[in-house]
Amino acid sequence: MVREKDLILVVDDSPTNLAILNVVLRDIYQVITANNGSDALTLAASEEPDLIILDIMMPGMDGYEICDRLKSNPFTRDIPVMFVTAMDQERQEAKGLALGAVDYIAKPVSPPIVLARVRNQLELKKQRDYLRRLSAIDGLTGIANRRAFEEDFDREWRRSIRLKSSICVYLTDIDNFKAYNDAYGFLAGDDCLRILAQAMSKALMRPGDILARYSGEEFVGLMPDTDASGAAIVGERLLGATRALSMPHSHSGTESIVTISIGAAVCRPAPSSDRTSLFKLAGDALYAAKKGGRNQARVFEMPDPVTAI
Repeated sequence: MVREKDLILVVDDSPTNLAILNVVLRDIYQVITANNGSDALTLAASEEPDLIILDIMMPGMDGYEICDRLKSNPFTRDIPVMFVTAMDQERQEAKGLALGAVDYIAKPVSPPIVLARVRNQLELKKQRDYLRRLSAIDGLTGIANRRAFEEDFDREWRRSIRLKSSICVYLTDIDNFKAYNDAYGFLAGDDCLRILAQAMSKALMRPGDILARYSGEEFVGLMPDTDASGAAIVGERLLGATRALSMPHSHSGTESIVTISIGAAVCRPAPSSDRTSLFKLAGDALYAAKKGGRNQARVFEMPDPVTAI
């Protein structure tokens, strides 16, 4: 998720405390607020803030319980949490740190201290995110790997449900790649994968579109906010980018150059929808593209859950 400013969620049941922290932070950061635990958990999951500043003493669900729930949720557990408290007891601080909090801010808040501690935690988060991104890169092709795709797919699926928007998954397979390796050797096959991965990445024009190496010669992609017509356009763009490389493949049986087959699946998910069904449908579309002669794209559309009833 690309933002111009880091996003901070401030949680406090006191309107005065919310206003003070908002004034301290708003010139540098984007700030959203919640005054209870339920709203805080909802905002954390939907907005994915870069940092959460959380009051401990709140009616109903206190800060400890909110932090515990955040850290128990795989979608929010990596968001750093800072506690704000008037309590000056080592036992209370130890409890918060044991739950996964990264720091404390004492009340009454000192603006310079708040800004310094927030800046430090955001810098640490950027470093952790960078290392996480490195672990999500395929070593051969330099694009995202399967693990990164699975994480992005899950996040974008939930986002599509929340926004009631379309999402597209596509599978891409190099036509007759075994014959390519047999004819030109595995080193040439690796070069082919690298060149093709970079060409397809450049063909995806939106920052939010994702391409990953799934396995062997198979690539997988994800396009948020994309309907069937958009999927077809991107499919033709990927086919064209591959053909433009003009990599010789005299043993293809399809063309004299390297080509690909693409299967895309599109849906507008509902809370009851299953994302594995969309992935399977993309596999069915890829099979249809291969059976139809390869070097082509097929787009299948999953019926709208309401329409299908």
